[in-house]
Amino acid sequence: MTARTAAYRVGFIGLGKLGMPCAEVFASHYDVIGFDVAPRQSESVRIAATLAEAVVGRDIIFIAVETPHEPAYGGAAPISAMAPRDFDYQPVKQVLGVLNALTTRAQLVVLISTVLPGTSRNQLVSLLPNARFIYNPYLIAMGSVKWDLLNPEMIIIGTEDGARTGDAAMLQDFYRPLVAEPRYAIGTWDEAECIKIFYNTFISMKIGIVNMIQDVAEAHGHIDVDVVTDALKASDQRIVSPRYMTAGMGDGGPCHPRDNIALRFLAQRLDLGYDIFDAIIASRERQAHNLARVVVRAAERRDLPIVINGKAYKPGVPFTDGSYSLLVAHYIEAEGHRVIWIDPCTGDTPTITHPAVFLLAHDATVAYPAAAQMPRTAAMYCVPPTGNVVVDPWRQFPPSEGIEVISFGNARHRPGLLAP
Repeated sequence: MTARTAAYRVGFIGLGKLGMPCAEVFASHYDVIGFDVAPRQSESVRIAATLAEAVVGRDIIFIAVETPHEPAYGGAAPISAMAPRDFDYQPVKQVLGVLNALTTRAQLVVLISTVLPGTSRNQLVSLLPNARFIYNPYLIAMGSVKWDLLNPEMIIIGTEDGARTGDAAMLQDFYRPLVAEPRYAIGTWDEAECIKIFYNTFISMKIGIVNMIQDVAEAHGHIDVDVVTDALKASDQRIVSPRYMTAGMGDGGPCHPRDNIALRFLAQRLDLGYDIFDAIIASRERQAHNLARVVVRAAERRDLPIVINGKAYKPGVPFTDGSYSLLVAHYIEAEGHRVIWIDPCTGDTPTITHPAVFLLAHDATVAYPAAAQMPRTAAMYCVPPTGNVVVDPWRQFPPSEGIEVISFGNARHRPGLLAP
């Protein structure tokens, strides 16, 4: 494997502010030829006069052309009132169209440009039938590109089916002499696109919240923002940790939803000029509505009643304050369906003898990491009859004979469930 690693011949298309540093890192170990539509110079990367010169005979071809928005969307002026729009994929499409006439199936084309989920599968891959394609976006920042590339939080690799073998294994072999024991996140093209774009938006969310603390300090007085943020950044049990990073039922309980309402009030009282928490609340409600739609559709498709497994705001407690289950039930009932509750802690213990659609609102193995060894079926408060449908937003319920399981959130092998 080492001999193969040393022999990779690399083509690199797009030698701009991000592309050139990446190409120069690769050139420290590999034979690299780069091409850009603008004149470029480098001490380590050979610059091709034509795109064909940078492509023909190369084992791996990296594409780092931009996927821009119009200049008005750059953020230097207000953009929140402007119509949302996708990236401009024309530069990438043009390159792929030219590459298709120059490449063969023996060559691997690797796109590192940022695109929205679904772009590779729906818009790009069909333009390159003559070569193999991988989506491999980088978590790099201007001013520290080379360091970020050599010290990544993870290396994201997307293939058609999410396989870790074949082209994904080849790309891991490529990075082996460059990066010491990286963490690989390997999935489908769509999953890799999600990882990249949501990684960035998580950063935006964190910055938005800590900058709000800064505004609160300035507007309220008697607050040093660094005292607050230093306390939060050291909170590695829940805020800075894997906790609350499993998609499932929404935020609930007697504190969090009300805290967001209170912070909306504070934002208005201090006249901050914006309200992040309005969006958080609206998102929470829309997400509950989306889940309710899936449950209702399953019930209507099979002509079954609806049972919500878990009424309290989390497993093992009798409290329903801020319960996300109640919010989902609100939307189910708005669709004209009655909800049957089952939760021993809230005194709801009906006998279920006929098939139904069960929403698995509770899963103690997710809510309480210490319960990780608990059998997954223990998340059910009754033995589901044959013919049931289980809607599992935690994606943990085991396949069972005679029971249809809808693993809400895992759409790798099926169309989405929320289309109109």
